[in-house]
Amino acid sequence: MNVLNKDNYSLKLNYPLSIEYDNSAFVSMKPLPRQISVNVSGDGWSLLQKSWLNFNANPVVYRVQNPNKASVINSTALADQVNEMFPNLRVNYVVADTFELNFEPKIRKIIPIRVDSANINIREGYVISSFINVSPSLISVDGPVSLVKLYPDTIHVSVPTPKIQNNYDESLPIPLPVSPLVEVSHRDVFISFEVAQYLQAPPL
Repeated sequence: MNVLNKDNYSLKLNYPLSIEYDNSAFVSMKPLPRQISVNVSGDGWSLLQKSWLNFNANPVVYRVQNPNKASVINSTALADQVNEMFPNLRVNYVVADTFELNFEPKIRKIIPIRVDSANINIREGYVISSFINVSPSLISVDGPVSLVKLYPDTIHVSVPTPKIQNNYDESLPIPLPVSPLVEVSHRDVFISFEVAQYLQAPPL
């Protein structure tokens, strides 16, 4: 008990971190750190309390004011915030392991969907007898500039069914890359059209 009353003990503690930024306009290109390690000093009772009694309840909130220019987290600012939350402890330093930041502006691209009608395989003696319906005919792609620019200006969907002789209505996957940083409004497209038998006129 006497030992716990003494001052100038040091302890390394992990503390939850929440990084806030305008995620409607920017995308983080790498996973953001979710905790920080801080080296703190204080008396034995204070350190025991903070290490055992729900120390991880409320995270430190770090706000990125200008994601375009932010490349690192300011560890001094983090240390000051922890100091304010626990005035009976002294934060000696923040262990800066993964404090790099990389944000890109978020953009939206609208892409039309077209059916590769020239290569639809219709059974001999049959023809497509209606418009080819495509739903949706447009999709939106949201994400960082560098990735969204890689998406095509027009998406062409192929109908894989061979020797079609009946009316067609199928949901097909849209051929697009998958990225956790890019949000696509639709991943499937519904295609339908009517098919009729081609009747040749009798010879005169």
